Formats: sequence, C-alpha cells, structure tokens
Amino acid sequence: MKIAPIIDEMKKFPHKFKPVFVHTGQHYDNHMSKAFLEDLELPEPDVYLGVGSASHAMQTAKIMMEFEKVVIDQEPNLVMVVGDVNSTLACALVATKMHIPIAHVEAGLRSFDRTMPEEINRILTDQISDYLFTTCKEANENLKKEGIPEKKIHFVGNVMIHSLMKYSQKAKKSDILEKLGINEKEYCLLTLHRPSNVDQKETFQEILIALNQIQRKIKIIFPAHPRTLKMIDNLGLKPQIENMENLLLLDPVGYLHFLKLQQTANFIITDSGGIQEESTFFGVPCLTIRENTERTITITQGTNTLIGLDSSKLVKESLNILNGNGKKGKIPELWDSYVAQRIVGALKK
Repeated sequence: MKIAPIIDEMKKFPHKFKPVFVHTGQHYDNHMSKAFLEDLELPEPDVYLGVGSASHAMQTAKIMMEFEKVVIDQEPNLVMVVGDVNSTLACALVATKMHIPIAHVEAGLRSFDRTMPEEINRILTDQISDYLFTTCKEANENLKKEGIPEKKIHFVGNVMIHSLMKYSQKAKKSDILEKLGINEKEYCLLTLHRPSNVDQKETFQEILIALNQIQRKIKIIFPAHPRTLKMIDNLGLKPQIENMENLLLLDPVGYLHFLKLQQTANFIITDSGGIQEESTFFGVPCLTIRENTERTITITQGTNTLIGLDSSKLVKESLNILNGNGKKGKIPELWDSYVAQRIVGALKK
C-alpha cells in the first residue's frame, strides 16, 4: 500500500527513474500477497526473496544475505524502504554498508517503547537514512531531537492515505458485505496480530472475554492474520471463539474488501499501526489494544483511542461508541493524494 503510488509516480519519469520492485517475502502468506498485488494493480515483483517466517534475528539476517545479492546485481543509485518491519532495517543496513543512499518512507514515528521490535527498526533505519520522508510534523521533531540534520527531513504526508484515496472508490464496489450478510454500520471490525496480544494465552483470553461482552451488543467481523489463526489453534482458543455466536472469524481478505469493511464499520478494534491511520481518514472510531502508539497524531487529531490491555476499558469504550459518543476527529495535514508526487519530487531534485 505504501510502495504502489510511489512506483506509479516514478514510472511517469522513465528518463530519471527505473524502479526495481523487491518483495522480501517477510509477509509470506501467498494468498495475501497475491490478493494485495492484484488489488493495488502492482506488477509481479522484479525480485522475490522468499524469506518467510523466522525469529527476528534469523529473518533479518536472511533478508540481508539475499538482498545483498540483489544490490550487487542491480547496482542501484538509491534503496527505498518503507515502514518499520524487519525488511525495512535489513535492507537499509545492506545499503549503508555498500555506501548506497537510503530513502525511508514513514520516518520519525516513535512509540518511545524499545521493547517493541518495530521501534528498534524505526530508530536504526532513520539513523542511517539519507532521505527521511515523514507523515506528520511530530515525526520531524522526533528526528531533530535524535540529531538528524534538518536538510535530510522531508515532510511529505502519509503515502498510505494516498493509496487509500486512490482505491477507496474501487473499494465501494466490493461485495464483501453481501457475501457476509451484513449491513453498513451494523458491525464492529476487529484485527489482532501483535505477538504481545496473541502469543500469550492469558492475554489473548482476556481480550476474548471483552469481545464476548461486545458481541452481545454488535456483530464482530474478524478477518484474522495467518499468524493469529495459527495461535488460536496452538493456544486451544477455537472453542472460545466458536461459542461467540455474533463473532465471525474469517481468513484474510483482500485490500479492497478490507477497505470496504473499514469504511462501513460502526467502529474498529485493532492493534495495527496502519489501521489507526486509515480509520482516522474514514472518520470511524478506533480502539487500539496497545499500551502505546507511534501514530500519536491519530489520538491528538484523529478518531483513535488507546485502550492498553485493559479489557474492561475496551468494553466501556465500545459501549460508549454504540451509545453515539464515538470520538470525532479530523484528517491531519498532507494526508492527501499528492504524497507520492512530493516524495518523487524531492528525489528528482
């Protein structure tokens, strides 16, 4: 979602850019990857590393080993990385050790919680990047405090919202609501995938106890990440979920179907970073099951409320929304459909 509009924009200037699209395979589910590439009208990756799932150290090392071969073969002038996953840091480390400039899209976001693997990825990637493209002015300030020279920082806005705007019209034509037999605003959308929420049985069960109370008041649609589905089985939680008559557990859905589910939900419960931003853009109240967030602008300006791991607060805030008291927000500055133009424009200079 973050790379598609940038590749589109680069292709308008073939004399200046020849993008080589590398899919590391960190997000390894074939069904998900294929669906997203099709929905985003992206070509097949030029290079597919096929790294797959592993521990943080092993995954980062495997990506570095495979990506180094690509860099040797392609001799790029620039390596662009997005977000905060292991691929982001791994590819940036390879580039900097080979003296190739790095552009980091979505730089400067901070949760100030170094127990989060993503926070380490964000901090280290920003320290070695040459072009730091930020989504908000708070991110600029974070980078300056960390000693990043101002000339490297470019406030361009949120490229994921660029994608969202491009595809949201198409998403409106999705038939996912009909397929699921649900109506607009008559359901809550749920996503869970963070290890801190789904890897420990006690924590996951606490969340399920809260969800059990919420589903008595409104239908819950739960498209589950492959990893989450695996943990539900491993922790023996399937019976608990199946006992909730008003909770619908689904396999992952494509990007356009998922956008439709977000646009038309009464509210969203999530532990994702991107969904906090997307729900703010759609004006849909969002309850985030995390102790902190790097997307603080979604709380200060948007529709997001941080719940922590307090299941009673999750129930209370859900009922608050159902009683018509959901958080109203606004769309932050530069969250528009010109973000890729600003990124590519800065690189053209």
